[in-house]
Amino acid sequence: MENYTFQPQRVCSKRIDFALDEAGRLHDVKFLGGCPGNLPAIARLVEGKDAKEIADILRGNPCGARGTSCADQLSIAIDEALKSRTA
Repeated sequence: MENYTFQPQRVCSKRIDFALDEAGRLHDVKFLGGCPGNLPAIARLVEGKDAKEIADILRGNPCGARGTSCADQLSIAIDEALKSRTA
């Protein structure tokens, strides 16, 4: 299992931590800051799911006029993590 930390931009959460197992499934997603109800719910919903599939679902989800959201930022974090595994 590999652990990752991501610094989101233009959203309320300040950090996103997560792990990817050998099969590319998400584990232990944690948001530092942000919505105390929604973000833990997202973390529970994505637990054990295929990371690429989750990134595809969450990508582009906006929060107000920010042009991004914590969920969208998680998709960016996942994309970066998956890219680093193949580099």
